[in-house]
Amino acid sequence: MNLAKYIDYTLLKATATPAQIEKLCQEARQYGFFSVCVNSGYVPLVAQELKGAEVKVCTVVGFPLGAMSTQGKLHEASIALAEGADEIDMVINLGLLLSGQTAKVRDEIALLKKETADKVLKVIIETCYLTDEQKRLASQLCVEAGADFVKTSTGFGTAGATLADVQLIKEVVGDKALIKASGGIRDRETALQYIALGVSRIGASAILV
Repeated sequence: MNLAKYIDYTLLKATATPAQIEKLCQEARQYGFFSVCVNSGYVPLVAQELKGAEVKVCTVVGFPLGAMSTQGKLHEASIALAEGADEIDMVINLGLLLSGQTAKVRDEIALLKKETADKVLKVIIETCYLTDEQKRLASQLCVEAGADFVKTSTGFGTAGATLADVQLIKEVVGDKALIKASGGIRDRETALQYIALGVSRIGASAILV
């Protein structure tokens, strides 16, 4: 198995420097990772560094809290796409989900999907803050809104991906959406376990291959 093609090679720390982002891109080229995932301010740099490479440009929106306005998320996504992003990883508004305002959560995802159009939209539901019932609900909302992926975690919450959460999400989404596992995946063996459960993408800040 070519594990590299499952990897969104990620650097989202607040302290990330341009030099570190450039190194990330160089390593992504070297190992043939699927994408490089960075904060939106670095999209132009990554697009420049990856020009001519098969590696995609991925960025995050409303990250890491998900609590910014829908219009703010849309604007951030619009700029990132214009600057060369191929994929958008958005964070849902957890407060709305937890308070039962599911229509607002679904509508926001749908608006972001409309904005990304033929590009890929991954929706981070931040599983560490949710009950199993809420994880199922969030995953179903992603499907209803037309998201391409359900993503487990930002990596900035109290915990990251778990195999149990991926199994739960898979039960809900079936073949209607793909799954990205992210947060705490630091070795090849663990990554392969997630892939065996049906994960199509792995978010990783370490070289797992």
